[in-house]
Amino acid sequence: MQGYNVIMIYSKDKEKLLMCKRLKEPYKGLSNLVGGKIEPGESGMEAAYRELLEETGIGQDDVVLHHVMDFQYYFQQCYVEVYAGKLKRDVRISGDENELYWSDLNPNFFDMSQYAGEGNIGHMIEQVKMCKDIILAD
Repeated sequence: MQGYNVIMIYSKDKEKLLMCKRLKEPYKGLSNLVGGKIEPGESGMEAAYRELLEETGIGQDDVVLHHVMDFQYYFQQCYVEVYAGKLKRDVRISGDENELYWSDLNPNFFDMSQYAGEGNIGHMIEQVKMCKDIILAD
């Protein structure tokens, strides 16, 4: 079963969430969180830090990731691990896989015409809010 990760990065001031505009299918043109495949022999956490660095330039010294939840999709034969963290300092983001941007936290992240994941992004954000004292701690 193939593993994937999704990584939620909050700005240092906790006012913004790092998003990307998908340049290819699935979800081409929709906003999404960053992430990617978990490679064979790699732990989920190792994969999350690797994908984060590859896609955004954010390194392990810039953020502490917390494993928030998992989704398992039996018919698609895959699972998704969800990680979240708050930047320790302001960083310059850069990547060429998708268009990166900082989103306010006010949009309706459940809006499937704007956001990938069939409402999962909204659900993940709500879960982080429930544990924000741990996940977004200074």
